[in-house]
Amino acid sequence: MRHILAPGDDTLHGHFSPDFPPALTIDAGDTVTYRTLDCWWSTGPYPGGRNRDRPRAPQYQPDHGHALIGPVAVRGARAGQTLEVRIDTITPAAWGTTVAGGWPGSFNQQYGVEEHAVVHAWELDPVAMVGRNQHGHTVALRPFMGVLGMAPAEPGLHSTVPPRRCGGNLDCKELTAGTTLLLPIAVDGGLFSVGDGHAAQGDGEIGGTAIECPMEEVSLTFDVRDDFPINAPVARTADSWLTLGVGATLDDATFMALDSMLTLLQRLHEVSRSDAVALASVAVDVRVTQIVNQTVGAHAVLRDGALR
Repeated sequence: MRHILAPGDDTLHGHFSPDFPPALTIDAGDTVTYRTLDCWWSTGPYPGGRNRDRPRAPQYQPDHGHALIGPVAVRGARAGQTLEVRIDTITPAAWGTTVAGGWPGSFNQQYGVEEHAVVHAWELDPVAMVGRNQHGHTVALRPFMGVLGMAPAEPGLHSTVPPRRCGGNLDCKELTAGTTLLLPIAVDGGLFSVGDGHAAQGDGEIGGTAIECPMEEVSLTFDVRDDFPINAPVARTADSWLTLGVGATLDDATFMALDSMLTLLQRLHEVSRSDAVALASVAVDVRVTQIVNQTVGAHAVLRDGALR
């Protein structure tokens, strides 16, 4: 069955929480098509100026993080199972924004841009998959959703900024249409939310924002699996396996990603843990996912054909 969720009073929220009632309850195998706002809850293009003057949806509150749509509960999903999210379609709107500098933070301090903010306003062509900013710079679009995740088990409100084991603000540029994301379920029903559309982003998202944009269409198909136990995000792309790690440091995030990758290698190739380490050392790439979300991210990549 197909369902539709659009921004509104019953669907927009700016936190994760196991206490939120679902905006929609579906069966395993159902598809949900979303329309999303940009991360800032914008109601239209933002040419520049103070961020607090940005036109925002009426549901926005000062303590809100990213504009999320959901949550969606899956009937029969239980904590400890794995949620499978197949990313079928991602179509960006016709505009997006990149903001860099102008706020305190460790990376802006390192770059020397705490006092100097710039805004790049992008015109997006979702047919040609090209974006152009007001300075004439052109980039290829590769849209994905920055936030794909579920509520953690702990009660109360949880920030949308840091990624977690059950997903959230992963900001992994590989999670494009055609990819399947696997997440460990922390609460019964899952309570999955999506938001933070990115038209394009480099690994690391080093300035803190990508091309942040609304999405005209995000279609996701959900399933629940008992045969693929995981304790951190795993993704299957068109040509590779990815395992994602998060942590206070890149070392922590890397070793979390590698722990999942070693387990995956053992499962796929029926080898010992030590053999998995040896094989990963010659066949697996480690990449920086993002360094700007309080909790940083890394992912390990096993390309098809790298190990036969």
